[in-house]
Amino acid sequence: MIDHRKYEIQDLVLNVSKNIDPSKYDYTLYEKFIEELCSDREYQKEAIRIAMRYIAGDQYASVQDLAEENYVSNQILERKYGKSAAFISEFQLPNQVSASIDLPTAAGKSYVMYAIARIALAHGLVDRVLILCPSLTIEKHLLEKFRLLSGNASLSSLLPTNSQILNPHIISATESITEGTICIENFHAVLRGVGSSIRDSLKDKGPRTLVLNDEVHHVYNSSEKDMGKWKEFLVDEEFNFKYILGFSGTCYIGNDYFSDVIFRLPLQDLIEQGFAKGVDYVAEDVSESQYEKFQKIYSNHQLNREKYSNLKPLSIFVTKDITSCERLAEDFVKFLAEHEGKSREDVSDKILVVTSSPKHASNVVLLDSVDSRTNPIEWIFSVSMLTEGWDVKNVFQIVPHEERAFNSKLLISQVLGRGLRVPNEYKGERPIVKVFNHDSWSGRIEHLVSSILESEVKLFSFTLDKQPDYNFTIHQFIYEKTTILGEIEEATEFDFNKEFVLLESQSEYLDRETYYGRIGDKEDVRRSTLTKIRYRMYSVEEVANHILKKLQSIDLEIHTDYSSKYNKDWLEKMIRASLRNAGEDSDFVSEANRQHLQAAFGSISSGSNATLRYTNTEKELRVIKTESRPRDSISLSLLRRGISTIFIDHDSVKNSDPVTQAVIKEMESDDSLPRSAYYKIENRYLFKTPLNLAIASSRPEKDFLSKLTQQASATSITSWIKSTDNNFYSIEYSLRQGKSIINRSFNPDFFIKIGNIIFVIEIKSDEDSKDPSQENKAKFHAAKKHFSLINSKQQEIVYHFHFLTPTDYDKFFKFIIDKNYNYISKMDVALESSEND
Repeated sequence: MIDHRKYEIQDLVLNVSKNIDPSKYDYTLYEKFIEELCSDREYQKEAIRIAMRYIAGDQYASVQDLAEENYVSNQILERKYGKSAAFISEFQLPNQVSASIDLPTAAGKSYVMYAIARIALAHGLVDRVLILCPSLTIEKHLLEKFRLLSGNASLSSLLPTNSQILNPHIISATESITEGTICIENFHAVLRGVGSSIRDSLKDKGPRTLVLNDEVHHVYNSSEKDMGKWKEFLVDEEFNFKYILGFSGTCYIGNDYFSDVIFRLPLQDLIEQGFAKGVDYVAEDVSESQYEKFQKIYSNHQLNREKYSNLKPLSIFVTKDITSCERLAEDFVKFLAEHEGKSREDVSDKILVVTSSPKHASNVVLLDSVDSRTNPIEWIFSVSMLTEGWDVKNVFQIVPHEERAFNSKLLISQVLGRGLRVPNEYKGERPIVKVFNHDSWSGRIEHLVSSILESEVKLFSFTLDKQPDYNFTIHQFIYEKTTILGEIEEATEFDFNKEFVLLESQSEYLDRETYYGRIGDKEDVRRSTLTKIRYRMYSVEEVANHILKKLQSIDLEIHTDYSSKYNKDWLEKMIRASLRNAGEDSDFVSEANRQHLQAAFGSISSGSNATLRYTNTEKELRVIKTESRPRDSISLSLLRRGISTIFIDHDSVKNSDPVTQAVIKEMESDDSLPRSAYYKIENRYLFKTPLNLAIASSRPEKDFLSKLTQQASATSITSWIKSTDNNFYSIEYSLRQGKSIINRSFNPDFFIKIGNIIFVIEIKSDEDSKDPSQENKAKFHAAKKHFSLINSKQQEIVYHFHFLTPTDYDKFFKFIIDKNYNYISKMDVALESSEND
């Protein structure tokens, strides 16, 4: 077996001894009360039992005793921290009987807190309880819940009749905290000078007071000034608190798990038991624009309305700050009005913006009624203030708008928590909340676990003989190279001397697939949603007018006559010629092509730069067999860290070397691996490559391979091979660095054979197409010239070379499936237009 040496979160939970002297604490006296209160939620019962053993069992003078006991018995703690002193130094409240209880949203933390408070008072461990929470909203809900439970006489009757305190009063800090009270208050009430009763009531009463901190991660992640004072209050010697328990569903300081957790319920367990919604998150998606994302989000919302018709589903957007929230809401109002064909006023009633800004203060009150069908609100835009205390159950879609909303395990857990509660109408039916995140964040959503330490194990990819045989031959030219640096030209008047502008292939409608992973899935099962996306199209006249206005502005500024030279009729004729060249027979231009046309006039009044040119002397045309591709490898650590992916089929194990066979078998049964580690093609006839397995070294490569191995794509091609980074098929190019010209080479990523056509593909990220580098420009022009020469020297195979980014994938494969091989990508256009840069 391969030693992956790892620790999981559950390995870090502290074990509280069951060796309790019944004369000091007899848990059996409270079992009927716990059973009645918690009903079928066994995890709540266990959390209560562990917490009471810890604080009432008289075994631990402080959490340090518990820490030392666990350090000796838990080798994982020793491996993680090295020394016991390093472990104990991680504790936030080391000198008190303190601990944290990890219960995710929808687990019913308030019931556990209520039980602990009532039992601690009944047992006589303390004579008063203080419950602190981070907001007025949470305070309100806790007061309502505790008063409701305390009003249940039959529940209270299950406590021992000789309890020290049987019927405590539920109060807020507007009253004095006396013996026999449970005080629930926003933590701001503990600040000096606030005027609440807390500080005066509890002076020197700490040893006989139990403090319960709701959403305790605020105490431990005390970046805000006031939040830091919460912790200062807990350790203040003026009170000398002894018993302190914290509750949270996000027990993280950044990405580090709390060191003092004594009970943990994993989110996956809560979902599997049916007490929380399942969570689907975006594993793969390509959206070209916000407009396209809005269409997919809208489609999800409509599907939720159909699926959960017994209530009114809500979608919530989470943003990083107030400005982003307002801007996004405004953009969505415009989208919704256009998409639904309604006025701005009509759709505005469906949208609620909730932030800490005073102008949104009245909107917070509306949150209490958004579940109601009579309330028109369907879309909520918020900042972080909605991460806690919001007890709405109808959230079925969450949209974290920026990466900042998902940049730590703490924030991931908080944002997911908003949609976990199961509405009464769908209890027992396992409803699903969708998180429409950016697909590059999917690894962080799936892995709310610690990093893994492991040995450096490698898997190898190589060609072999298969049936059917997917090997093929590729033509290659050998050159003798001469490099020439062009002279710098003086700035001249702009002259558009082309008949057309190179445009990319366009489509007004495109079926776009979004793949969702589900938290807790044991296997890599992807659920796909197909959305018919409409792209904005502009008439030839609209585009011509826009360019003409730009030319007129330039004429006024620098006293030229471009708007007469390139008048509206000339512009419309040029635009139509450009569309026809791109294979378009309509007179409408896509948003992307509109930008290409505008960019063609972007260099007016600017001078030329030095040009880089090189010539190749043809030497020899050769044929390369795919069988000659050298093997390459990938380390298991890169797969485990979510950086790379391997693609396999049912025959990959059989066809691989012994080491790779062993690793693949183990990977298939290793639940700790990220979903992105490997992708299994269930039908080997769709894995049309001579390779035993294919390695995707980046997310764009992974997405491309996913599309390439889908049935519609795979059945439209003959075979394919993924190249190695070197020593297989090399194309030379020249690049200027300063005053020098250097020669380099690159190996295109994919060769895809379709009959007598071979597509040669270089994969890049979407960012690369926005501002193409000089190196990518040089690669593109060298490769285009290379394959043009090969096409002219033989008639056996026709080669097409393209740079592709994820934005292009759906359109590219649609062209392949439709047998339309005259494809031009977005990045092709960007690079082609730079030929004379």
